[in-house]
This record gives sequence, C-alpha cells and structure tokens, in this order.
Amino acid sequence: MKVQGRMFMWLAVFVLVMAIVYGVWSKEAAGTTALFMAFGLCIMVGFYLGFTARRIDTLAQDNKEADVADEAGEVGFFSPHSWQPLALGVGGALAFLSIAIGWWLLYFSAPIIMIGLYGWVFEYYRGEDRTQ
Repeated sequence: MKVQGRMFMWLAVFVLVMAIVYGVWSKEAAGTTALFMAFGLCIMVGFYLGFTARRIDTLAQDNKEADVADEAGEVGFFSPHSWQPLALGVGGALAFLSIAIGWWLLYFSAPIIMIGLYGWVFEYYRGEDRTQ
C-alpha cells in the first residue's frame, strides 16, 4: 500500500501543476475547478493509503523479495449453478423496457426482480442449526 500511496501523491502533484497551467492558459473556471478538485481527491486517497500502510503489517506488494504467490489467497466461492441471475436479468430487462413501453410493465417486472433477489440471497440457506 505504500507504493500506491506514493503513486497517488505524485499524481496529485502532477494534477496540481496541470490545474495551474490550465487555469492560467485557458482562464476557464469549470475545468480549473474540476482539476483542483481532482487534486484534492488524489491527496485524500494518497494520504489514506499512506496512513493505513503505516499501521498494518508489511504486505507482499511492499516487499521487494516477494513472489506473486505470496499474496495469493482464496479467490472466493462461485455457485456452480444458479437460476437467480437469469430471473434478475429478465426482471431488470422488463423494468428498463417499461420506460419505453409503459410504466404498467413495472407491475410485472417488480415481482420477478423480488423473487430473483430473494432466491439469490437465500440460495444456500438451509435453516437454523439445531445441533445444540
């Protein structure tokens, strides 16, 4: 995280220089303000990354001797089969289609979206554990 913090700080310096050059050269207020706000955002992100990097253990990305496999971890759990994204996709397509056809179509798409969302949230829920 130290490297990313330094990168954002250098990006902030670059954006500040470009904001000054743009403001002097173009005399346009909106773009100059946007560049100065981008400078502020870069400072905030860079400060946060640098501040956090000092308080956590050294990560593999900060170690010059590290391998790629040192930072590897669990990728996550991916459901082998699920019909819920299909229901959400159909419901979402009907909801967006209701803008073109008519708002009455939302009455049909909302239950499909709710069923798909409920099914996706509780897909692997098997009830309370009653082993105690």
